[in-house]
This record gives sequence, structure tokens and C-alpha cells, in this order.
Amino acid sequence: MAQLPPHAAERPLDDFAREAEQLRARFPHTRMAVFPELHLHGPAEEPELRAAAERLDGPRLRGLAELAGDLGLWLLPGTVCELGPGGELFNTAPVLSPQGRLAGYYRKIFPWRPYEPYDPGDRFTVVDLDGIGRLGLMICYDAWFPEHARHLAWLGAEVIVNPVMTTTADRAQELVLARANAIVNQVYLVSVNTAGPVGTGRSLVVDPEGRVRVEAPSADATVLTDVLDLDDVDRVRRYGTAGLNRVWEQFRPGDAPLELPLYDGRIDPGRWRPAAWEESRDEH
Repeated sequence: MAQLPPHAAERPLDDFAREAEQLRARFPHTRMAVFPELHLHGPAEEPELRAAAERLDGPRLRGLAELAGDLGLWLLPGTVCELGPGGELFNTAPVLSPQGRLAGYYRKIFPWRPYEPYDPGDRFTVVDLDGIGRLGLMICYDAWFPEHARHLAWLGAEVIVNPVMTTTADRAQELVLARANAIVNQVYLVSVNTAGPVGTGRSLVVDPEGRVRVEAPSADATVLTDVLDLDDVDRVRRYGTAGLNRVWEQFRPGDAPLELPLYDGRIDPGRWRPAAWEESRDEH
């Protein structure tokens, strides 16, 4: 994953392609490359962002999909300004497959209000990576809402990727949230922030027990590398964080549902366990 400086509101795709190709050449065994939020755009005002917005079937996404196919890897190019079907302006994270296809996309649910002009998305998103595992997506400020990471884990995400463009003093809190979201949901958490001079950097990878595996030490542009063993998610959930805490095994048959007044809903003990983990347990 690359913690790199931001760019203008409309960055030539050729520039990004050269950047991605250089990363691929440096790290030939890479299976996935992840870039920060709005890496193809950079900070800009609403008129510029709207001018740069394209539909998901537009030339930008077609070019990115072709690039992923040429490189033969899973490509998460950060986020893009998407022109929605009703004229909305979405901040959208696409996932491009090694076969050169749009495998999935996620529209930011929690834009950073009142500072961001985006329309909110309306659903949590996970993407199955063939032969690897299930990936969940959240963008920047989404990480501040614990419901988001919890739903992604419940939908079966084994790793959550969080592209970020934090330019403010609260990156320190985001580092805490990255570890907390990983711990309470027993997932890998990959938080990729824009580097200086605009962003504050400090990208990191957290494991399902909350340990920081690798972290950028400063706001300087850098590339972090790691190899994630997604089987570790099953181990931690099966035996517990620190060999103790099995949060996805909290409820027993016959436990009463827990009402959630804030959401006009409830926690149903019979629906508590994550989808992918239930499938894995059934196989065993």
C-alpha cells in the first residue's frame, strides 16, 4: 500500500499508471495495491470535484480496470469522485480485479460534515477476492462510527481497507480507532492515509488482535508492505483475543434479543455470528 502525496482535482491516469507500474516492478509478488482516499483527485472545492466526477462506467474506471488487468493484481486506487445515477456526487472506493474488471465498489456513507460536499452512500460493502478472502471497505471518517466496521465484519469481512485523506490533527485518534475496530471485530484493518505536505500520513496495518504489524513513522511519502494470513482471523475468533475474548461467541441458545433503541432494532443472538465465519465453521 502506498502513502503518497495528494494531487490535483483531475490527475492524468497515465501518471497514476506509471506510479502503479513502478510499485509493481519494485514488489513483483504483490497481489493487492492500495492507495489513499482521493489519490486520483486530491483536495479541491466542490465545483472542481463535480467537474472531475464520472459514472462508474466512464473512461476513468475503464482505464483503471485495464490497468489492474495489465498489472495482474487487485487494485484499490483510493477513491474517486463518482457521478451518481441521479446526479449525486459520491466519494467511491472501487475494487479492480486482476482480470481487469470492476469487482465491487463502495460509496462513503459518512462524509465528513460540514466539510465535505458528498452525498452519502446507502449500504455496507464487502467484496470477495477469488482465492484470497473477503474484503470490507470504509472510507476515512467512516472509521469513527463503530457500526460500520461491525457490519462489515458481520458480513464476513476478514480484512477492512480504509483509504484516508486526513489533513488535520486528528490522525492520532484515527490510529487508536484503527486498532479498536480491529480488536472488537477481530479483523485485519488497513488504514492508508495521504502523505505530506497536505496529508498527515501514518498509514498502518493492524492484525485481528490489535497489534500494529507495520506503520509509516511520519507524514513522509512511503510504501508499506505486508503479507496477511487471513486464516489468523479464524484462529482469533475461535480461540479468542489474547486467547481469551471470543466476542463472536458471546450469545448462547435461548438468550433473549437485546433491544437497540437508537436504531429502532435489536441484536438477535441467532444472527450474531459473521457470515463467512459461519460458512467456515459449517465446512469443518
